Amino acid sequence: MSTAYKICWFIAYPVFGLLFPCKYYGKKNIPNEPVIVCANHSNFVDPILVAFAFGHGRQLFFMAKAELFRIPVLSGILRMLGAFPVSRGESDINSIRTSIKHLKSGHQIMMFPEGTRVGIADSVAAKNGAVRIATKMNVKILPVYITAGKKVFRRSKLVIGEPYAPQMPEDKDFKHVSNELMSKIYALEKTY
Repeated sequence: MSTAYKICWFIAYPVFGLLFPCKYYGKKNIPNEPVIVCANHSNFVDPILVAFAFGHGRQLFFMAKAELFRIPVLSGILRMLGAFPVSRGESDINSIRTSIKHLKSGHQIMMFPEGTRVGIADSVAAKNGAVRIATKMNVKILPVYITAGKKVFRRSKLVIGEPYAPQMPEDKDFKHVSNELMSKIYALEKTY
């Protein structure tokens, strides 16, 4: 756990806790082993809420869009907090290698399978990076649902489901496995 991550967590928690109050469910489902945390994504605050759900004593390593790392000051902050870049819309070998390195080191990583923020009325096909890495590394995926359409000072919810092991498809087509992941994520909306 980096000291910078812990300091930022304690600074951000009261600020974002006030601006974006959130009720957390299913924290007991967080495993003490390497896992790929996968959530739906609709707002810039989503990764922060997931970090809060995991607590100040457990650092998550976030995959974040490469464009954010082109902003000099923000890039430094993101790297200090354990984020690493991914180039969207292409196979990014470096981000896959970084993910594998973190998992081998016993860390937990966070990915948004939709690859971008998705509004309430929108939908996009899930990318298959998370399920591919999970099957290759033989680690579980932890599905997380976060309320879409968040507004300042309005309470939202974050639901952590049970970790599960995605199965390698016989035909090597991961589309079905990725869709199954998104179904598990969105099914959590109705559990609390």
